[in-house]
Order: sequence, then structure tokens, then C-alpha cells
Amino acid sequence: MVQEITENIKEIEEKVDYNTRIYREIYRESIENPGKFWGKLGEDLIDWFEPWKEIYKQETLTKWFLGGKLNASYNAIDRHLNSSRKFKAAIIWESEKGERKILTYQDLFYEVNRWANALKQLGVKKGDRVTIYMPLTPEGVTAMLACARIGAIHSVVFAGFGSQALADRIADAQSKIVITADGYYRKGRLIELKKTVDDALSKLQDNSVKNIIIFRRIGIEIPFKEGRDVFFDEIGKYKYIEPEPVEATHPLFILYTSGTTGKPKGIVHSTGGYLVGTATMLLWSYGLSQENDVLFNTSDIGWIVGHSYITYSPLVMGRSVVIYESAPDYPTPDKWAELIEKYKATTFGTSATFLRYLMKYGEDYIKAHDLSSLRIIVTNGEPLNYAPWKYGLEIIGKGRVFMSHQWWQTETGAPNLGYMPGYPIFLTMKSGPASGFPLPGNKIKVVDENGNPTRPRERGYLIIEPPFPPMMMIGMWNDDGNERVIKTYFSKFPNLYYTGDFAMIDEDGYVWVSGRADETLKIAGHRIGAGEVESAITSHPAVAEAAVIGIPDPVKGEIAHAFVVLKQGYHQNNELSKEIQEHVRKIMGPIVLLEVHFVNALPKTRSGKVMRRVIKAVMTGSNIGDISTLEDEASMEEIKKAIEVLRRQLNP
Repeated sequence: MVQEITENIKEIEEKVDYNTRIYREIYRESIENPGKFWGKLGEDLIDWFEPWKEIYKQETLTKWFLGGKLNASYNAIDRHLNSSRKFKAAIIWESEKGERKILTYQDLFYEVNRWANALKQLGVKKGDRVTIYMPLTPEGVTAMLACARIGAIHSVVFAGFGSQALADRIADAQSKIVITADGYYRKGRLIELKKTVDDALSKLQDNSVKNIIIFRRIGIEIPFKEGRDVFFDEIGKYKYIEPEPVEATHPLFILYTSGTTGKPKGIVHSTGGYLVGTATMLLWSYGLSQENDVLFNTSDIGWIVGHSYITYSPLVMGRSVVIYESAPDYPTPDKWAELIEKYKATTFGTSATFLRYLMKYGEDYIKAHDLSSLRIIVTNGEPLNYAPWKYGLEIIGKGRVFMSHQWWQTETGAPNLGYMPGYPIFLTMKSGPASGFPLPGNKIKVVDENGNPTRPRERGYLIIEPPFPPMMMIGMWNDDGNERVIKTYFSKFPNLYYTGDFAMIDEDGYVWVSGRADETLKIAGHRIGAGEVESAITSHPAVAEAAVIGIPDPVKGEIAHAFVVLKQGYHQNNELSKEIQEHVRKIMGPIVLLEVHFVNALPKTRSGKVMRRVIKAVMTGSNIGDISTLEDEASMEEIKKAIEVLRRQLNP
């Protein structure tokens, strides 16, 4: 097995010189002549009702395909119906209770028209906002496409958010309609969505919502308000709804970022530029370049990954997408592998955090599944440390897969940094948190505090130069003068988009993103990224996951505290703690003073991101804030127990 893996990896790496040259030629073309580059892709990938008159216009942000008209729903469905894709699986869905549904493109056409008809009956028109608060079901996707069909602007709110977060987003968007379900099950627990919607609306003084459309997902009894609440099955009758031609710059959706403090930012994406950019990166960075490719993505429609790489780009390009309503490790740790095997997924999209989480189960359970259909594993969300990179490449992929790590944001809409296994350009994979090369159309640099480019391997701030690629946001909702956009993204480095992340570029041009600049530790005068320390910890053979926070110290400035999850077969003890500390010192030097706390689970959002701010709040006794997206409440108890042990040690 080891020899087979080594030979497979070597075969990929032998292509590096040729493929790197091709990449550099394509990248140079995209930067030197962006209008011609994206214009050709726009013509090739998208159907337009009217051609654009101006390819792009640079203001604070960049507007693309001005004057062109199109419809996202038409591109995702209608245009496939006169081809062999008509009866091809568009969406393959399963629930944790074993329910299964497959929608062909013809089925999807029928269902989207039902939802569009329901919206029109309730008076929704072009430009109206519709909040979607749904579980990960085909109906959530069809509701999004129905909004796009009639020119309404959807605002999907992750079904894990609580009532206050939902209320804030409804109020900011001034939504006319809320689409929800009675409830659903996640990890065996009943989530009553309709009750949360009612609670959210009760918090609003200026309530813009006229109607709530309820999808009967599980058939439970729910509160019902006559005149406002309607069941979808009672008004969702089939009627063909003509796709509304909208301007390329017409907002397709608003997606709110869930910052730890302050008012949520309503990120607005266009229709034309977003479809062109996300479709391009589906083919290139996600690698779904072949007609029969199947994507299984563990994200949710409540996040930008679910918008771009569950809903829009796979359907626009006529691919098949697998969605699973529950957590990908429930009811058994290998549920994700079962789905890949059953539906012959060729690309597995997941978070770097989830791969780290899987490591604690070892590899025996993976051997029970045939994962030979997989060509590509795509990770994003957080830096991909060496250990999970190796685990994905060798254990899940047996050396045959391409690990296509990416960096991007809600604001950027699609990958900005990464690899291009679907061109095909097999740029050599680098282990560890290397996010790859700037993808075509992305003018990315790493700069110091004064905005000057850094030297190779010198850490600085990750920025993007204009013109920005078409899939990037066109603004923020309720920010007509771009004042909030400028303050948030362009005040640190004028005219340059500040990502908020630390990064460095190595001698070969690979960009290494080390995490959020606001999650930097300051130890003995040195600034060290929490992600860098976590990478060092998880490279220890006993460690599956780690979360690092900094706690103020009068001598050192800060001390790094690591909350560590061990792999199966390893046991918590003082000797192992010292061994991990010494391991980190060897990698990062003696300046990193590390305290190790063993836990069985880390607090994470349902999208797989570790909630470091929550760990720090518990440790410092400060306000925890909103934890409605917390996946497992038991993980909080783990943190509290570890901190209590520390306090007893300090105060015996």
C-alpha cells in the first residue's frame, strides 16, 4: 500500500514543470487583460438574454457585464431541458433517518416553478427580499432558485442560528416573505424552525414580513397565525413562470456574515458576475470538469459555500450534487464515506476542520468503503495542517486524489487561492497550510504594515488588488454610498481589499494563509498566529485536533493555551502533555510558552469552524455571546472541565 501511494503521488508531482508553465500563462492573461479573459468565459459558460455593453467598471468594487441581462434560474435549469441532462440527477438528498430523494433537472424545473408561483401569488416581485430559513433539503435549494426566477433577492439564514440572529437579518433586509419548515432532525435532536421564526418576528418593532411560507418537513404541530402563515403544499401549485430577465448587476442574494461583534454585514452578490466566476472555479478549483462528475459537499445552504458550490454553480454547469441533511458523521462516523461510495462522488468538498476531526477515528472504518470514485478532495474554511492533509491524501484518497485546498470568503464568492485540478493543471500540492497559488483573475499580494510587499516567507497581511474578479461582492446591503464597505475593507490599505488574514508567500509563489490577524498571539514581543501553533500541535502523532487561544500574562504578554483532542488509542497524562509542549518548542522555538489542556471535543459551529472566541470567553469569564450555531453543547462542558482542572492546579 505504501509503495502504491508513493508511486501515485510521484506521478502527480512529475507533471509540475509543464503544468506550472500553463498556469502562469493563464494567470498572466487574466491579469493583463481581465476584460477579454472574463468576457470569453462569460460567453462560453452562461446563457444571456441580452449581451453586455461594458465588460467591467472599476469603482470601490468592480461591476461586471454591465448592460447584460440573464436569469440565474434559467441558467441552472431551463437551458438543460433540451439536452441529455433533462433526466439526469440534479440533486441527490438523504436525511439521517434514511429518507432519500433524487430530483432530475426536469423534476427541479417543476418544483422551482411551483415555488415561484407560490411567491408570485403572495405578491413577491423583482427586487423584493425573501428570507429563507430552511434545513438542507431540496426544498431549500428550490426556494432559492424560485426567488432568482422572479428577480426577488433571497437572504438565506443558516437554520442553526437562533431567533435574535434571524430577527436581525430579517430586519436589515426588510424581507417581505419568510420561507421555513415546521422542523427537522439533526443528530437525533428535533429542531423546531417555525417556533424560532415566530420568536424572531416577535422581537421586531418594524415588521416588514407579510407572510410565512411553511414547508411540512416532518409533520409536527406548529403555531399558526391565520392571514400570515401559509403551508406551501396549499399554494404551491405548478404553473410555468417565465424567468425574469435581470441586469447582470442585479443583486442575486444577500448573505449575512456572522461576526462575533457588531451588526451583521449583508454581503450582496450580483447575478452575472457571480454566475460566471463561480462556474469557472467549479470547473477549475473544484475540478468538476467532466459531464458525469458528482459533487458531495458537507456545507449548508446557509453559508457561501452552499450558495456557490451546492446551489448555483453545480446546477448552472449541469452537474449532480449530493446533499445530506444532518452532520456528515451521524449516525455513524463513516456516513460521509457511505455517501461517497453510494453515489460515486468524484469531488468531496469539506472543511479542513472536519478532516482533523475524522483523524481521531483512525483508518479502519474507511477501509470498509470503496472510495475509488474520488479524484479530488476540496478543503476550505481554516488552514489545512499537515496531518489532516496527509490523512486526506493517503488514508481517504490512497494517494490517488488531489488535495485542492482553497482560501476564500463570503465577500469573494468563490476561491481566490488554491489549485486547479480540473483544468487540468495538477500544480504540485504542498503539505501543510499552503493555500496554493492565486487563482486566475485574482491579484493577490502579502504586504507589511505600510502596504509594501513582504519578502519571501515574511508574514504580512493578505490583500487583493483591483480589478476584482466577477464573483466578488458588489457591496453591502443598506450601504448605498459604500461607506461601510470602505471602512471595513479599504481603510487599512486605501484602494486595496484587506482580507483580515495573515499570510506569507514562499520562494515558489505558494501562498500560506495562517489565520485571522485578530487571532494573533503576542508572546514576548513576537506576533504568532494561533493557526501556526495549531499546525505545530497537530503534527504530533497523538493529536487529532487543537484550538489555541492567548491569555494575558504580565511577563510574557500572552501565554498560548491549547485545547487538544487526542486520536483513538492515546491517553491523557502529564507525560504526553510535556511531550506535546516539547514538540511545539522544537518546531516554533522556545518563545512559545504553551499550556496543554486535554478535551474530548472542541466547540464548533455546524459549518465546522472552531469557536475560539467562545473558549477564550469561558476561560476569561467574559460574555460568551451568541452560540446558537454551536454543534454540540457537550463540547462546552469539556472546555469548562479543563479550565476547572487548571484552576485547581493554580489554587490547590
